[in-house]
Amino acid sequence: MSNTERYALAGTAPRPGVAPDSGQSTASPVVAKTSYRFLILALITIVLALSTGDRAALSVAGSDMGKELGISAVEMGYLFSAFSWAYVIFLIPSGWLTDLIGSKRSMMLAVVVWSCFTVMMGLVHFIGLVVPLLLALRFLLGAAESPVGPASGRIIAAWFPSSERGVAGAIFNSAQYLSLALFTPIMGWLCYRFGWEYVFIIMGLIGLGIAALWWKLYYLPIDHPKLNAEELEYIRAGDGLVDLESAKTKAAQTGKGLRLSEIGQLFRSRMLVGIFIAQYCITSITWFFMTWFPIYLVKERGFDILQAGFIAAIPALCGLVGGISSGFISDRILKKTGNLSLARKTPITIGLLLSASIILCNYASSEWLVIGLMSLAFFGKGFGSLGWTVVADTAPKELIGTTGGVFNAFGNSAGIVTPVVIGYLLQTTGSFEWALIYVGAHGLVAVLSYWLIVGKIQRFALNSAT
Repeated sequence: MSNTERYALAGTAPRPGVAPDSGQSTASPVVAKTSYRFLILALITIVLALSTGDRAALSVAGSDMGKELGISAVEMGYLFSAFSWAYVIFLIPSGWLTDLIGSKRSMMLAVVVWSCFTVMMGLVHFIGLVVPLLLALRFLLGAAESPVGPASGRIIAAWFPSSERGVAGAIFNSAQYLSLALFTPIMGWLCYRFGWEYVFIIMGLIGLGIAALWWKLYYLPIDHPKLNAEELEYIRAGDGLVDLESAKTKAAQTGKGLRLSEIGQLFRSRMLVGIFIAQYCITSITWFFMTWFPIYLVKERGFDILQAGFIAAIPALCGLVGGISSGFISDRILKKTGNLSLARKTPITIGLLLSASIILCNYASSEWLVIGLMSLAFFGKGFGSLGWTVVADTAPKELIGTTGGVFNAFGNSAGIVTPVVIGYLLQTTGSFEWALIYVGAHGLVAVLSYWLIVGKIQRFALNSAT
């Protein structure tokens, strides 16, 4: 009997040690809860790492592609930006689609489609009009990756109690650093050894394998065949929305669609708007590391592409450490103080202030000092990136996927602006000096947004009368 059938009959988990029929206490020991929620966390972390690697593939292959195909710095900036145009445009519709069809189907469809587009990017040199074709493929890649954030936000809200969401959100968010640490050296080696086109082809094939793994292993909490009653009740008692997707599926079957008035309510919440603004600033820093950073190492600091691939992994590893540690610290503060706002804002503030240290690279003459400062900035950025945890804490229960889409759309609009701005700054000044100032300032603005706009962090309730 599945968990769905079991709880449809019982409505709640039986207490360990109580016989269901007689009501008499038994001598059986308390059954330890399973930990399948962490397997689910590993799955969404792997998918996000893959998506980050695929969108960053152009930054690794970019130098050699630019030389071979005659792509200028400004054209490269637009190629980086094309991904985010589609990503932002499709995030809200993909959030609604995820609410409609569920996380398993939407994530599977996304991974398969974007992996195919990634492979196709490795074949563009066989066809004419290379830059327009790359622009189109980058745009389609962005559209295909858009369900990842909304689906993952729903999964964290459904699978984790509030007391563990800081850790879960931080580990999930750390996938971007894990991706850069793992995939950047691999992609740099592929580019150096076989040619830039193999970066895209191999990454796409890896994606198809991960899609098959996702389909086999992902389940809803109430449907998981091995999750026991104790774990399910632990999640449920901690405000985990264990039946979220089944409820939304029923709503979809009754014909309930996306209401623009409900989305409008999100923008009337000062708290949510402040969170959205901060995410734009945080993502601007991310996009520098995912796009121009390897090129910065090659053009500004004189490394070759193989060296740049391995060196770029050092700040990424520091970001990974920062991202994971902030979740543990945030949840520990929450357990000690019971103050959700303090627990989330403290790591965000410390981390994003550290991220501004990227500006100091302009005054460093030693290459290894530059790597140290970049590592400190990336550690800080990771330590301050609790955005998805905050979304799981604050999004209205009826619109978690849609709220995640709006949140991610705001954040990734920085991916439209930042690569192009840096491209123009580079072409105009001939150096990365103003680019680093531009990126570092975003961390300071994000801190101000959390303290001056967001206010108290709590779950937002929709006005049903609207």
